[in-house]
Amino acid sequence: MAGVNPVDPPVVSALIAAGGRGVRLGAGQPKQFIEIAGQSILERSIERFATQPSVSEVVVALPPEHLEPMTSRLAALGWSQVRCVEGGPRRQDSVENAFRAARPDATVLAIHDAARPFVPPAVIDRTIAAAVAHGAAIAALPVRDTVKQAGGSRGAEARPIATTLAREDIFLAQTPQAFRREVLARAFEVAHAEGLDVTDEAMLAERAGFAVHLVEGDAGNVKITTSEDLAAARARLERATESTGLVRIGTGYDLHRLAAGRPLILGGVTIPFELGLVGHSDADILCHAVTDAVLGAAAAGDIGRLFPDTDPAWKGADSIKLLEGATAQLRHSGYRVVNVDATVIAQRPKLVPYLDAMRANLARALGVSAEQVSVKGKTNEGVDSAGRGEAMACHAVALVARASIDD
Repeated sequence: MAGVNPVDPPVVSALIAAGGRGVRLGAGQPKQFIEIAGQSILERSIERFATQPSVSEVVVALPPEHLEPMTSRLAALGWSQVRCVEGGPRRQDSVENAFRAARPDATVLAIHDAARPFVPPAVIDRTIAAAVAHGAAIAALPVRDTVKQAGGSRGAEARPIATTLAREDIFLAQTPQAFRREVLARAFEVAHAEGLDVTDEAMLAERAGFAVHLVEGDAGNVKITTSEDLAAARARLERATESTGLVRIGTGYDLHRLAAGRPLILGGVTIPFELGLVGHSDADILCHAVTDAVLGAAAAGDIGRLFPDTDPAWKGADSIKLLEGATAQLRHSGYRVVNVDATVIAQRPKLVPYLDAMRANLARALGVSAEQVSVKGKTNEGVDSAGRGEAMACHAVALVARASIDD
Protein backbone atom coordinates (compact mmCIF):
# COMPACT_ATOMS: atom_id res chain seq x y z
CA MET A 1 0.00 0.00 0.00
CA ALA A 2 1.36 3.40 -0.99
CA GLY A 3 1.77 5.81 1.91
CA VAL A 4 1.42 9.53 2.44
CA ASN A 5 2.64 11.96 5.05
CA PRO A 6 0.08 14.40 6.44
CA VAL A 7 0.65 18.08 5.69
CA ASP A 8 -0.64 20.91 7.89
CA PRO A 9 -1.97 23.35 6.96
CA PRO A 10 -3.01 22.31 3.45
CA VAL A 11 -3.09 24.58 0.41
CA VAL A 12 -6.24 23.49 -1.43
CA SER A 13 -7.02 23.83 -5.12
CA ALA A 14 -10.56 22.93 -6.18
CA LEU A 15 -10.83 21.39 -9.65
CA ILE A 16 -14.28 21.69 -11.25
CA ALA A 17 -14.97 19.15 -13.99
CA ALA A 18 -17.16 21.05 -16.46
CA GLY A 19 -15.89 19.80 -19.81
CA GLY A 20 -18.83 17.51 -20.62
CA ARG A 21 -21.72 18.00 -23.02
CA GLY A 22 -24.58 16.80 -20.77
CA VAL A 23 -26.48 15.17 -23.64
CA ARG A 24 -28.73 13.11 -21.35
CA LEU A 25 -30.50 16.27 -20.23
CA GLY A 26 -31.60 17.02 -23.80
CA ALA A 27 -31.40 20.79 -23.30
CA GLY A 28 -29.56 21.68 -26.53
CA GLN A 29 -26.56 22.98 -24.57
CA PRO A 30 -24.16 21.59 -21.96
CA LYS A 31 -26.16 21.22 -18.76
CA GLN A 32 -23.63 23.11 -16.66
CA PHE A 33 -24.56 26.35 -18.47
CA ILE A 34 -28.31 26.03 -17.89
CA GLU A 35 -29.63 28.69 -15.51
CA ILE A 36 -31.62 27.95 -12.40
CA ALA A 37 -32.99 30.97 -10.54
CA GLY A 38 -30.85 33.42 -12.52
CA GLN A 39 -27.50 31.65 -12.13
CA SER A 40 -26.00 28.82 -14.15
CA ILE A 41 -25.47 25.40 -12.60
CA LEU A 42 -21.73 25.82 -13.16
CA GLU A 43 -21.60 29.24 -11.48
CA ARG A 44 -23.43 27.86 -8.47
CA SER A 45 -20.92 25.01 -8.20
CA ILE A 46 -17.95 27.38 -8.58
CA GLU A 47 -19.40 29.71 -5.95
CA ARG A 48 -19.51 26.90 -3.38
CA PHE A 49 -15.73 26.60 -3.58
CA ALA A 50 -14.81 30.21 -4.40
CA THR A 51 -16.43 31.36 -1.14
CA GLN A 52 -15.07 28.47 0.96
CA PRO A 53 -12.33 29.72 3.35
CA SER A 54 -10.46 26.41 3.19
CA VAL A 55 -10.06 26.64 -0.61
CA SER A 56 -7.24 28.79 -2.04
CA GLU A 57 -8.12 28.65 -5.73
CA VAL A 58 -10.59 27.13 -8.19
CA VAL A 59 -9.62 25.74 -11.61
CA VAL A 60 -12.48 25.01 -14.00
CA ALA A 61 -12.09 22.67 -17.00
CA LEU A 62 -14.44 23.75 -19.81
CA PRO A 63 -15.36 22.82 -23.39
CA PRO A 64 -13.00 24.82 -25.67
CA GLU A 65 -15.76 27.03 -27.12
CA HIS A 66 -16.81 28.14 -23.62
CA LEU A 67 -13.33 28.99 -22.37
CA GLU A 68 -13.20 32.65 -23.39
CA PRO A 69 -16.85 33.54 -22.55
CA MET A 70 -16.64 31.96 -19.09
CA THR A 71 -13.30 33.63 -18.37
CA SER A 72 -14.88 37.01 -19.11
CA ARG A 73 -17.93 36.08 -17.05
CA LEU A 74 -15.86 35.19 -14.01
CA ALA A 75 -13.88 38.42 -14.31
CA ALA A 76 -17.15 40.37 -14.26
CA LEU A 77 -18.18 38.51 -11.11
CA GLY A 78 -14.89 39.47 -9.47
CA TRP A 79 -13.82 35.89 -8.73
CA SER A 80 -10.09 36.49 -9.11
CA GLN A 81 -9.21 33.16 -7.49
CA VAL A 82 -11.04 31.22 -10.25
CA ARG A 83 -9.24 30.25 -13.48
CA CYS A 84 -10.42 28.36 -16.58
CA VAL A 85 -8.61 25.73 -18.63
CA GLU A 86 -9.60 23.69 -21.64
CA GLY A 87 -11.20 20.35 -20.84
CA GLY A 88 -10.61 17.06 -22.60
CA PRO A 89 -12.70 14.40 -24.35
CA ARG A 90 -13.22 12.47 -21.10
CA ARG A 91 -13.88 13.55 -17.53
CA GLN A 92 -10.50 12.24 -16.37
CA ASP A 93 -8.79 14.22 -19.16
CA SER A 94 -10.52 17.42 -18.03
CA VAL A 95 -9.58 16.82 -14.41
CA GLU A 96 -5.96 16.11 -15.37
CA ASN A 97 -5.81 19.34 -17.39
CA ALA A 98 -7.09 21.26 -14.36
CA PHE A 99 -4.61 19.43 -12.13
CA ARG A 100 -1.69 20.43 -14.37
CA ALA A 101 -2.86 24.06 -14.24
CA ALA A 102 -3.30 24.18 -10.44
CA ARG A 103 -0.91 26.25 -8.39
CA PRO A 104 2.32 24.29 -7.79
CA ASP A 105 2.21 24.71 -4.01
CA ALA A 106 -1.24 23.13 -3.72
CA THR A 107 -0.96 20.13 -1.39
CA VAL A 108 -4.58 18.95 -1.70
CA LEU A 109 -6.74 18.82 -4.84
CA ALA A 110 -10.51 18.70 -4.32
CA ILE A 111 -12.35 17.52 -7.45
CA HIS A 112 -16.01 18.37 -7.94
CA ASP A 113 -18.66 17.77 -10.59
CA ALA A 114 -20.01 20.98 -12.13
CA ALA A 115 -23.47 19.39 -12.05
CA ARG A 116 -23.55 19.26 -8.22
CA PRO A 117 -24.41 22.90 -7.37
CA PHE A 118 -25.72 22.29 -3.85
CA VAL A 119 -22.72 20.74 -2.09
CA PRO A 120 -22.72 21.92 1.56
CA PRO A 121 -19.60 23.65 2.94
CA ALA A 122 -19.35 21.02 5.71
CA VAL A 123 -19.04 18.24 3.13
CA ILE A 124 -16.24 20.11 1.36
CA ASP A 125 -14.30 20.57 4.59
CA ARG A 126 -14.87 16.97 5.76
CA THR A 127 -13.52 15.60 2.50
CA ILE A 128 -10.47 17.90 2.51
CA ALA A 129 -9.67 17.04 6.14
CA ALA A 130 -9.86 13.30 5.40
CA ALA A 131 -7.57 13.70 2.38
CA VAL A 132 -5.02 15.51 4.54
CA ALA A 133 -5.19 12.74 7.12
CA HIS A 134 -5.33 9.71 4.81
CA GLY A 135 -4.18 10.82 1.35
CA ALA A 136 -7.46 10.25 -0.50
CA ALA A 137 -11.13 10.66 0.44
CA ILE A 138 -14.55 11.00 -1.15
CA ALA A 139 -17.95 12.13 0.04
CA ALA A 140 -20.45 9.27 -0.13
CA LEU A 141 -23.89 8.21 1.11
CA PRO A 142 -24.80 4.79 2.52
CA VAL A 143 -27.61 3.07 0.61
CA ARG A 144 -30.90 2.67 2.44
CA ASP A 145 -32.52 -0.08 0.41
CA THR A 146 -31.61 -3.74 0.13
CA VAL A 147 -29.15 -4.13 -2.74
CA LYS A 148 -29.46 -6.91 -5.31
CA GLN A 149 -26.84 -7.78 -7.88
CA ALA A 150 -28.42 -8.94 -11.14
CA GLY A 151 -27.35 -11.90 -13.21
CA GLY A 152 -28.34 -12.84 -16.73
CA SER A 153 -28.00 -10.63 -19.79
CA ARG A 154 -28.02 -6.86 -19.58
CA GLY A 155 -31.03 -5.34 -21.29
CA ALA A 156 -33.23 -8.36 -20.72
CA GLU A 157 -36.84 -7.67 -19.74
CA ALA A 158 -36.45 -9.68 -16.54
CA ARG A 159 -33.13 -10.65 -14.97
CA PRO A 160 -32.47 -13.11 -12.17
CA ILE A 161 -30.86 -12.05 -8.89
CA ALA A 162 -27.26 -13.23 -8.67
CA THR A 163 -26.75 -12.27 -5.03
CA THR A 164 -27.92 -9.95 -2.26
CA LEU A 165 -25.25 -7.52 -1.08
CA ALA A 166 -24.80 -6.30 2.48
CA ARG A 167 -26.15 -2.76 2.26
CA GLU A 168 -24.09 -1.71 5.31
CA ASP A 169 -21.01 -1.91 3.09
CA ILE A 170 -22.49 -0.19 -0.01
CA PHE A 171 -22.07 3.57 -0.55
CA LEU A 172 -23.07 5.94 -3.34
CA ALA A 173 -20.13 8.11 -4.41
CA GLN A 174 -20.50 11.88 -4.58
CA THR A 175 -18.09 14.73 -5.06
CA PRO A 176 -15.95 16.39 -3.86
CA GLN A 177 -13.23 13.79 -4.03
CA ALA A 178 -10.01 15.07 -2.48
CA PHE A 179 -6.45 13.84 -2.82
CA ARG A 180 -3.00 14.74 -1.62
CA ARG A 181 -1.01 16.03 -4.57
CA GLU A 182 1.34 13.07 -4.76
CA VAL A 183 -1.59 10.64 -4.67
CA LEU A 184 -3.38 12.24 -7.61
CA ALA A 185 -0.15 12.62 -9.59
CA ARG A 186 0.61 8.92 -9.16
CA ALA A 187 -2.99 8.01 -10.05
CA PHE A 188 -2.69 9.77 -13.38
CA GLU A 189 0.64 8.07 -14.06
CA VAL A 190 -1.00 4.67 -13.53
CA ALA A 191 -3.94 5.68 -15.73
CA HIS A 192 -1.60 6.49 -18.62
CA ALA A 193 0.54 3.39 -18.11
CA GLU A 194 -2.45 1.02 -18.02
CA GLY A 195 -4.73 2.89 -20.43
CA LEU A 196 -7.46 3.22 -17.80
CA ASP A 197 -10.83 4.82 -18.55
CA VAL A 198 -12.75 5.42 -15.31
CA THR A 199 -15.79 7.33 -14.07
CA ASP A 200 -14.11 9.02 -11.12
CA GLU A 201 -10.65 9.74 -9.73
CA ALA A 202 -11.16 7.51 -6.70
CA MET A 203 -10.98 4.52 -9.06
CA LEU A 204 -7.62 5.76 -10.36
CA ALA A 205 -6.28 6.19 -6.83
CA GLU A 206 -7.45 2.67 -5.95
CA ARG A 207 -5.69 1.22 -8.99
CA ALA A 208 -2.54 3.11 -7.97
CA GLY A 209 -2.58 1.29 -4.61
CA PHE A 210 -3.95 4.00 -2.34
CA ALA A 211 -6.70 3.48 0.23
CA VAL A 212 -9.53 5.90 -0.50
CA HIS A 213 -11.52 6.80 2.61
CA LEU A 214 -15.24 7.54 2.78
CA VAL A 215 -16.66 10.56 4.59
CA GLU A 216 -20.29 11.43 5.13
CA GLY A 217 -21.88 13.04 2.09
CA ASP A 218 -25.23 14.82 1.97
CA ALA A 219 -28.55 13.80 0.45
CA GLY A 220 -28.98 17.34 -0.87
CA ASN A 221 -25.69 17.14 -2.81
CA VAL A 222 -27.52 15.91 -5.89
CA LYS A 223 -26.13 15.63 -9.42
CA ILE A 224 -28.28 17.22 -12.13
CA THR A 225 -28.36 14.69 -14.96
CA THR A 226 -31.92 14.44 -16.30
CA SER A 227 -34.77 16.87 -16.97
CA GLU A 228 -36.41 15.56 -13.79
CA ASP A 229 -33.29 16.48 -11.81
CA LEU A 230 -33.36 19.98 -13.30
CA ALA A 231 -37.02 20.47 -12.40
CA ALA A 232 -36.34 19.29 -8.85
CA ALA A 233 -33.40 21.72 -8.54
CA ARG A 234 -35.54 24.64 -9.66
CA ALA A 235 -38.29 23.67 -7.24
CA ARG A 236 -35.72 23.44 -4.46
CA LEU A 237 -34.50 26.98 -5.08
CA GLU A 238 -38.07 28.27 -5.20
CA ARG A 239 -38.70 26.75 -1.78
CA ALA A 240 -35.45 28.23 -0.49
CA THR A 241 -36.53 31.65 -1.74
CA GLU A 242 -39.79 31.39 0.13
CA SER A 243 -38.11 30.28 3.35
CA THR A 244 -35.28 32.84 3.39
CA GLY A 245 -37.57 35.84 2.93
CA LEU A 246 -37.42 38.86 0.67
CA VAL A 247 -35.06 41.26 2.47
CA ARG A 248 -31.47 40.93 3.69
CA ILE A 249 -28.99 43.34 5.30
CA GLY A 250 -25.19 43.50 5.05
CA THR A 251 -22.63 45.66 6.86
CA GLY A 252 -19.19 46.79 5.81
CA TYR A 253 -16.19 48.52 7.39
CA ASP A 254 -12.78 49.66 6.19
CA LEU A 255 -9.87 51.71 7.53
CA HIS A 256 -6.63 52.83 5.88
CA ARG A 257 -3.68 54.94 6.99
CA LEU A 258 -2.98 58.33 5.43
CA ALA A 259 0.40 59.14 3.90
CA ALA A 260 2.00 61.73 1.66
CA GLY A 261 2.45 60.98 -2.02
CA ARG A 262 -0.85 59.13 -2.43
CA PRO A 263 -4.07 60.47 -4.05
CA LEU A 264 -7.11 60.70 -1.77
CA ILE A 265 -9.95 58.83 -3.50
CA LEU A 266 -13.36 58.37 -1.89
CA GLY A 267 -16.36 57.00 -3.74
CA GLY A 268 -14.43 57.24 -7.00
CA VAL A 269 -13.84 60.98 -6.47
CA THR A 270 -10.27 62.33 -6.29
CA ILE A 271 -10.20 64.97 -3.53
CA PRO A 272 -7.45 67.62 -3.37
CA PHE A 273 -5.49 66.97 -0.15
CA GLU A 274 -1.88 66.72 0.95
CA LEU A 275 -2.34 63.12 2.11
CA GLY A 276 -3.84 60.02 0.53
CA LEU A 277 -4.97 56.58 1.71
CA VAL A 278 -2.45 53.74 1.62
CA GLY A 279 -3.48 50.38 0.15
CA HIS A 280 -2.93 47.73 -2.52
CA SER A 281 -5.71 49.13 -4.72
CA ASP A 282 -6.64 52.81 -4.82
CA ALA A 283 -7.53 52.40 -1.09
CA ASP A 284 -11.02 53.87 -1.56
CA ILE A 285 -12.43 53.06 1.89
CA LEU A 286 -15.93 54.20 0.93
CA CYS A 287 -16.13 51.78 -1.99
CA HIS A 288 -14.54 49.04 0.08
CA ALA A 289 -17.02 49.36 2.94
CA VAL A 290 -19.99 49.44 0.56
CA THR A 291 -18.58 46.45 -1.34
CA ASP A 292 -18.33 44.44 1.88
CA ALA A 293 -21.87 45.45 2.83
CA VAL A 294 -23.23 44.24 -0.53
CA LEU A 295 -21.25 40.99 -0.38
CA GLY A 296 -22.34 40.47 3.21
CA ALA A 297 -25.99 40.82 2.27
CA ALA A 298 -25.47 38.16 -0.41
CA ALA A 299 -23.47 35.93 2.01
CA ALA A 300 -20.82 35.93 -0.73
CA GLY A 301 -17.64 36.49 1.26
CA ASP A 302 -15.81 39.80 1.47
CA ILE A 303 -13.69 42.12 -0.64
CA GLY A 304 -10.44 40.53 0.52
CA ARG A 305 -11.66 37.13 -0.59
CA LEU A 306 -12.79 38.19 -4.06
CA PHE A 307 -10.05 40.76 -4.72
CA PRO A 308 -7.07 39.67 -2.56
CA ASP A 309 -4.23 42.11 -1.99
CA THR A 310 -1.82 39.27 -2.77
CA ASP A 311 -2.95 39.34 -6.41
CA PRO A 312 -1.00 41.84 -8.54
CA ALA A 313 -4.06 42.19 -10.79
CA TRP A 314 -5.66 44.41 -8.16
CA LYS A 315 -2.64 46.65 -7.51
CA GLY A 316 -3.85 50.22 -7.94
CA ALA A 317 -7.28 48.95 -9.00
CA ASP A 318 -10.23 51.30 -9.37
CA SER A 319 -12.44 50.36 -6.42
CA ILE A 320 -15.58 51.40 -8.31
CA LYS A 321 -14.86 48.40 -10.56
CA LEU A 322 -14.59 46.16 -7.50
CA LEU A 323 -17.98 47.42 -6.35
CA GLU A 324 -19.44 46.63 -9.76
CA GLY A 325 -18.15 43.07 -9.40
CA ALA A 326 -19.76 42.75 -5.98
CA THR A 327 -23.04 44.05 -7.40
CA ALA A 328 -22.93 41.43 -10.15
CA GLN A 329 -22.35 38.79 -7.47
CA LEU A 330 -25.39 40.09 -5.59
CA ARG A 331 -27.58 39.91 -8.68
CA HIS A 332 -26.50 36.35 -9.38
CA SER A 333 -27.52 35.47 -5.84
CA GLY A 334 -31.02 36.64 -6.80
CA TYR A 335 -31.02 40.02 -5.03
CA ARG A 336 -30.90 43.73 -5.90
CA VAL A 337 -29.86 46.79 -3.89
CA VAL A 338 -32.65 48.72 -2.18
CA ASN A 339 -30.49 51.34 -0.50
CA VAL A 340 -27.02 51.96 0.92
CA ASP A 341 -26.02 54.20 3.83
CA ALA A 342 -22.34 54.99 4.46
CA THR A 343 -20.47 57.14 6.96
CA VAL A 344 -16.88 58.27 6.25
CA ILE A 345 -14.89 59.16 9.37
CA ALA A 346 -12.25 61.77 8.52
CA GLN A 347 -10.87 64.67 10.57
CA ARG A 348 -9.83 66.49 7.41
CA PRO A 349 -10.60 67.55 4.69
CA LYS A 350 -14.23 68.63 4.65
CA LEU A 351 -16.15 66.15 2.48
CA VAL A 352 -19.43 68.03 1.97
CA PRO A 353 -18.48 69.50 -1.45
CA TYR A 354 -17.83 65.98 -2.82
CA LEU A 355 -20.66 63.94 -1.32
CA ASP A 356 -23.07 64.26 -4.25
CA ALA A 357 -20.40 63.11 -6.73
CA MET A 358 -19.60 60.15 -4.46
CA ARG A 359 -23.29 59.21 -4.29
CA ALA A 360 -23.61 59.38 -8.07
CA ASN A 361 -20.56 57.14 -8.61
CA LEU A 362 -21.74 54.58 -6.07
CA ALA A 363 -25.25 54.59 -7.53
CA ARG A 364 -23.96 53.82 -11.03
CA ALA A 365 -21.86 50.93 -9.73
CA LEU A 366 -24.79 49.57 -7.71
CA GLY A 367 -27.29 49.96 -10.54
CA VAL A 368 -29.60 52.23 -8.52
CA SER A 369 -30.55 55.91 -8.43
CA ALA A 370 -28.58 58.42 -6.37
CA GLU A 371 -31.64 58.81 -4.13
CA GLN A 372 -31.00 55.25 -2.92
CA VAL A 373 -27.47 56.06 -1.75
CA SER A 374 -26.53 58.08 1.33
CA VAL A 375 -22.98 59.21 2.13
CA LYS A 376 -22.18 61.21 5.26
CA GLY A 377 -18.95 62.66 6.59
CA LYS A 378 -18.10 62.68 10.31
CA THR A 379 -15.06 63.71 12.32
CA ASN A 380 -13.83 61.64 15.26
CA GLU A 381 -13.47 64.66 17.53
CA GLY A 382 -9.72 64.19 17.82
CA VAL A 383 -10.04 60.65 19.17
CA ASP A 384 -7.87 57.70 17.97
CA SER A 385 -6.00 57.48 14.64
CA ALA A 386 -8.86 58.94 12.59
CA GLY A 387 -9.28 61.82 15.01
CA ARG A 388 -5.56 62.56 14.91
CA GLY A 389 -5.63 62.66 11.10
CA GLU A 390 -3.49 59.53 10.73
CA ALA A 391 -6.19 57.42 9.08
CA MET A 392 -9.71 57.42 7.68
CA ALA A 393 -12.46 54.85 8.22
CA CYS A 394 -15.87 54.07 6.77
CA HIS A 395 -18.96 52.19 7.96
CA ALA A 396 -21.66 51.07 5.50
CA VAL A 397 -24.98 49.25 5.54
CA ALA A 398 -26.71 47.76 2.48
CA LEU A 399 -30.35 46.69 2.31
CA VAL A 400 -31.12 44.26 -0.50
CA ALA A 401 -34.33 42.57 -1.66
CA ARG A 402 -35.18 39.46 -3.60
CA ALA A 403 -35.12 40.38 -7.30
CA SER A 404 -38.23 39.84 -9.39
CA ILE A 405 -38.15 38.22 -12.83
CA ASP A 406 -38.18 41.68 -14.42
CA ASP A 407 -35.14 42.75 -12.37
